[in-house]
Amino acid sequence: MWRNKDNEVTDQVQRIDAMEQRMLRLADAVQALERAREEYVRRMEDRKALEAYYGSAEWWGDRASDEAGLLPSDLRRGVLSEDGVWNLLEECRNIDSQVVVNQDAVSEDDNP
Repeated sequence: MWRNKDNEVTDQVQRIDAMEQRMLRLADAVQALERAREEYVRRMEDRKALEAYYGSAEWWGDRASDEAGLLPSDLRRGVLSEDGVWNLLEECRNIDSQVVVNQDAVSEDDNP
């Protein structure tokens, strides 16, 4: 840290250093948010596929097979949980209302 001729750190230097640290932390957060936003946009195809699958005849058939014990025991099947898919899609809708994702990727017609 810079010191004046009396070997003291001035209030001005401390203030500038503190504000520089704040700027760096905020820049890191903005970059992380941008990376997350870009990843979210890249996952729109996954979201649309889940929206089409959830509640469809195929989904109900898969769920019935699971309940009948016809699926492999080691098969991950969170997608067959009504609450799991619904909650995830609801979180997506909440994100859409809070953050501008990309007008081409998410339109009002895509939100059920």
